[in-house]
Amino acid sequence: MDPRLAAVQIAEIQSRLSHAQTFRGYRSITVAATGLLALLAAGVQPALVPEPARTPLSWLGLWLSVAVVGAVAVGVELAVRCRRSGSPWFVRLTVSAVSRFLPCVVAGAAVTAVLALSAPETLWLLPGLWAVLFSLGVFASCTVMPREIVWVGAFYLAAGIASLLFARGAAAFAPEAMAIPFGVGQLLTAANLYWRLECGHDESSRND
Repeated sequence: MDPRLAAVQIAEIQSRLSHAQTFRGYRSITVAATGLLALLAAGVQPALVPEPARTPLSWLGLWLSVAVVGAVAVGVELAVRCRRSGSPWFVRLTVSAVSRFLPCVVAGAAVTAVLALSAPETLWLLPGLWAVLFSLGVFASCTVMPREIVWVGAFYLAAGIASLLFARGAAAFAPEAMAIPFGVGQLLTAANLYWRLECGHDESSRND
């Protein structure tokens, strides 16, 4: 066999395997909605929690509500898609994708509980900590997502570090500390999903 032909065939097989293992359960419209929800919450925060430094638990309640609504929306969509697909392979891939992201969610919940119960005055750290932990979940998902998702993870990491550095003192509990990483970050994720998976601009799709 011609070595060059064999190399081409191997590359084709690898491309198709990568295509088959790419998780396509997350939908851009749902992810974008979670980002818009974060931006909306940031916009109404001054009215709902005018003095978050004095009432940090109220501030936490607002953003926990946003996080729970977003997680439930994505979770329900994944459950519905699994049920409708009727494909054991899709179900296994969904479980694999969720299991990669779940540790960062558990870690975020644990950190939140510890700060809220033992030192609520330090809750201003949460936007940065959440963003950093979220970035780890995004990085862990890179193996089953479009490769460009790594840049979204980098954005969350950079935004989280910036929040820890600058969203303190007079800027503590600023709406932007949540709006930038989770509003902009989720919109970037949605754009990546739409362009790469839903519009068929991933390289493996062009090889089909």
